[in-house]
Amino acid sequence: MKVLNPLAETKKQETKINQIEKIEKISLINNTKPNTDTILKEITKNLNTKILKFTKPAGAPAPDHEIQKASQANLCILALGDCGSCTTWLILDAIRLEKLGTPTITICSDKFAKFAEELAKAHGASNLRIAKIEHPIAGLKKDEIIKKTRQTIEDIKGFIR
Repeated sequence: MKVLNPLAETKKQETKINQIEKIEKISLINNTKPNTDTILKEITKNLNTKILKFTKPAGAPAPDHEIQKASQANLCILALGDCGSCTTWLILDAIRLEKLGTPTITICSDKFAKFAEELAKAHGASNLRIAKIEHPIAGLKKDEIIKKTRQTIEDIKGFIR
């Protein structure tokens, strides 16, 4: 009996990861996971620029019209990847935005960041920017989320410099 390997070698097309340059407008994509609104609100307190806000379902891709609108910014921050399906769709949405020329930063919990990196790499986007936030996020009080977000803000600033 011959056992076949289900993993095929594929020729993947590399996705160009856009440089973050002058930021005049930032789009935020909130996948409506618990406490994502608190994270994004805290991040926007530290950004002195025009903000465009979008929401999408956690376990699904952002609709094309939302991606098109979000791509009008100089940077898009996507949140929150803290489980398998929501992390998958955030990374795939970030890649769609990068292909449209919009630089992205995707926020994932530290428990799912490695998965996010591997998924991005598998889709030809090995340098996709992923900011980590300490897991867990759901079920925490607002002040605990804000404390965790402050370290993530430092990571985001590092990407922007």
